[in-house]
Amino acid sequence: MTSGKLNYTEDRNLPMDQVIALYRANDWSSADKPEQLMNALRHSHSLVSAWDGGKLVGLGNAISDGFLVVYYPHLIVLPEFQGKGVGTEILKRLRVKYESFHQHMLVADGRAIDFYRKCGFERAGQTEPMWIYAGHDH
Repeated sequence: MTSGKLNYTEDRNLPMDQVIALYRANDWSSADKPEQLMNALRHSHSLVSAWDGGKLVGLGNAISDGFLVVYYPHLIVLPEFQGKGVGTEILKRLRVKYESFHQHMLVADGRAIDFYRKCGFERAGQTEPMWIYAGHDH
């Protein structure tokens, strides 16, 4: 876990330069579309960010119908803060908002699979993830 000095907020007025730096540090192609990324985050059903003083160190968002289904598209943490409980805390805060919902969905790949399993997620039956994706990072 972190030393406890991190601050978590639901403020949607995130500084674009820090958001882009966070996404670039993780090689996420969303950083190549800064305006769309910022609009997507601002218009998410929920958004939680983690701060070390004035430095953005992580964020997660949710999109939802507001009643039954929630989807967690982004959970991203600066590499130097990974493995310290930041992502777990962000996801916990998001999940509390939707604890009564019937279905919690996300797509995980690579190292994220084990992380999400530890957070209680499991493969959805025999489903196969499918998408039309304009990125280059998978």
